[in-house]
Amino acid sequence: MYELLIIGGGPAGMTAAVYAARKKMNALLITKEFGGQPMWTMEIENYMGYQFITGPELMAKFEEQVQRFATPIKYEEIVQLRRNDDGSFTLASDEGNEYQAKSVIIASGKRPRRLEVPGEEEFTGRGVSYCATCDGPLFAGKSVAVIGSGNSAVQAAIELGGVAERVYLVVRRRYRADAILMDKLRALDNVVELVGYVAKEIVGGQVVEKFIISQTEGNETKELAVQGVFIEIGLKPNSEFVESLVKLNGEREIAVDCTTGTGIPGLFAAGDVNNGPDKQIVIAAGDGAKAALMAYNYVLRHA
Repeated sequence: MYELLIIGGGPAGMTAAVYAARKKMNALLITKEFGGQPMWTMEIENYMGYQFITGPELMAKFEEQVQRFATPIKYEEIVQLRRNDDGSFTLASDEGNEYQAKSVIIASGKRPRRLEVPGEEEFTGRGVSYCATCDGPLFAGKSVAVIGSGNSAVQAAIELGGVAERVYLVVRRRYRADAILMDKLRALDNVVELVGYVAKEIVGGQVVEKFIISQTEGNETKELAVQGVFIEIGLKPNSEFVESLVKLNGEREIAVDCTTGTGIPGLFAAGDVNNGPDKQIVIAAGDGAKAALMAYNYVLRHA
């Protein structure tokens, strides 16, 4: 029986692990891998203490700090979470293992949202990508398309603009990106902005060859001759394993109060999986710290 089990190895989960270790809690961190969404980001300029750092570099520093402490780590995925009659929790993993804990922090983060258009699934890994940081170098000197309107889409277009010959940025209605990113985007001469279009189909043979888009208001259809399509249309919370236990909002995020509490004693949710405000690394890390302190207080009260 652990005092605390932390689900997820992103900024929230790793921060929670450090704070739990400092309180000398008997804790376990379960994650598929370390890093989370920042691993897809090449430029971070708003994390205090670093004027500029890449996502992988920052997450390496997080992981190094976690590894300094004695918190055990399991590389598994939690597929079920249930509350027992005595108020403790049982967690089941994809490896068939079960774990018992007095308190739990859900920091399972989010995953890329899919377009759900013909060709997307077929060409995933063969031109369709959800990570410009990971796959961008593979498209050096080629033409690619990015679809999305927020910071992640604009950042992807900027990163790809540094390696690809041409980048088409497809935006459904209007941009939702920060002004500083828009300035960087428009300083590039190889990015073509296509505002007012949606995805229709991804076409190719062995790999992607065309990306077909159509106007949101009108009948015009365009065929973009590209070798890559980068999908940046948002994220879905990894909350399915707990949906029967906690309250979710319309975006399937876990509803929490100002202490990261879920309304179920001993169960907390931190980082992007909860319904907190703007999704930022510093907010996720703060959530993780808060959740660990709340879990410590909960276990102490129920010792």
